[in-house]
Amino acid sequence: MDCFLIDGFNLGFRCFYAMPDLSRSDGFPTGALHAFFQSLLRLSAMDAPHAGAVFFDKGGSARHREIFPEYKANREETPESFKRQLPAIRDLCGLFGYETVSQEGVEADDLLASTVEKLKPLGGTITVVSADKDFAQLVCPRVRQLLPPNSRDKNWTPLDPIGVKSKFGVPPAQIPAFLAIVGDSADNIPGIPGAGPKTAAKWLKDYGDIDAIIRRHDWLKPEKFRVVIRESEALLRRNLELVTLKTDFEVELPSQKAPDFPELVKFLEEMEMKKSLVNLRKFAKDFYKIDL
Repeated sequence: MDCFLIDGFNLGFRCFYAMPDLSRSDGFPTGALHAFFQSLLRLSAMDAPHAGAVFFDKGGSARHREIFPEYKANREETPESFKRQLPAIRDLCGLFGYETVSQEGVEADDLLASTVEKLKPLGGTITVVSADKDFAQLVCPRVRQLLPPNSRDKNWTPLDPIGVKSKFGVPPAQIPAFLAIVGDSADNIPGIPGAGPKTAAKWLKDYGDIDAIIRRHDWLKPEKFRVVIRESEALLRRNLELVTLKTDFEVELPSQKAPDFPELVKFLEEMEMKKSLVNLRKFAKDFYKIDL
């Protein structure tokens, strides 16, 4: 069974910041909804039909805060306009046939990773939709990461194992160690000062993993890092635990569901999303032979 697993907040925020401040006639904001609808429409047309689920954070990650209380502490407050659109975004996911998944105190990334782990023995292609670097560690022959469009690249970009190696300089299995070294400013995880992606990739090519890098710190080049790594063992091990996705949470497997076209039409009419309604009618005709 082919399956698309979507990082809801990652895609939602990208949609929000990609659009102007559009609104309904009564002032209700709809900018993120317009872009999120188009994203779901595009994803639903890829490798159709397929099962799907959209994962959202709920209450932050207890395990991450226990390891590092400052985890994601640098994040700005979620814009009020985006907050107002979130319930409608969740509704939209369901109307497209995607299940919405969240669990109090568990990061959506861990729930998504656990779903990937549970799906892998069943066959089919698994597509993880997110720009989050952490998900590159899940990529393997039947699991790909799909990067949403951005300001520099308007295409949806798939990453297979070769793509991960080309983008980061390390294979998927070494992504957690890579991120432990360079850190992740988006999540407020400090890396080794001065150690960038090229240095991290070179160390991992030469030594293989964090344990070996720590053990052989006095072999490292440039030499200035030898003392730094020796004194940063605790930071590296903490970072590795933070960026390694957990894959053992109990999750339900998503099922394949067709879009609820009558309710989608009603939703778009209520939101006054006229162009989206035109696109929905074309999608229904092209993929389901349905006239709306």
